[in-house]
Amino acid sequence: MHFVSVIDVERDLLKANRKIAHKNRALLDRYNVVAFDFMGAIGSGKTLLIEKLIERLKDRYNIGCIAGDVIAKYDGERFKKHGVEVVPLNTGKECHLDAHLVSHALEDLNLEDLDLLFIENVGNLICPTDFDLGAHKRVVVVSVTEGEDTVRKHPMIFKTVDLTVINKIDVAEAVEVDPLKMKRDAQDINDTMEVVLTSLKTNEGLDRVVDFIVKSKEGGRG
Repeated sequence: MHFVSVIDVERDLLKANRKIAHKNRALLDRYNVVAFDFMGAIGSGKTLLIEKLIERLKDRYNIGCIAGDVIAKYDGERFKKHGVEVVPLNTGKECHLDAHLVSHALEDLNLEDLDLLFIENVGNLICPTDFDLGAHKRVVVVSVTEGEDTVRKHPMIFKTVDLTVINKIDVAEAVEVDPLKMKRDAQDINDTMEVVLTSLKTNEGLDRVVDFIVKSKEGGRG
């Protein structure tokens, strides 16, 4: 009975989260803001990826950021240096953002002035998977330094995303990892998403990620 009760509580929690996520997405749609949920483990490069996307796109679009972390001010400060509006979201002991937290952040953003919203989720490949935030697109960033089998070990998150970024390919040989094997593993899990190999040190592959953002904004949210 205790086990059944735990499952029921979890189902109720996820159902409530989905309702709030739907409201978040409707609010963003009202202001024609396209939102992206960036997920990935600590050290994968998702913060740097967002910074580089801001620099590439800020002359074309007005961009806002939500920085989610146990202590969010550090990544928030990095984004602010690029001249965009930022709301830091401290999660405390929680290992993911949820739609309720994001709804409060949306209240603090000038949505009428924004075109794009980048949401940086808390750094791990497990907890964020089940929590829809109301974003239009989900992106997961993994790096070759996490190991060649990291995709196979975390299949659920790859089933939920629209884009997988396999980062740090410039050090793949040094860590004895085959990025193409990681790409094949990701595609075996989800053959509808895009997969891009990147090095944010050299900017290899960055253009393709930029194209994904622009296509999502200009060509429909999907």
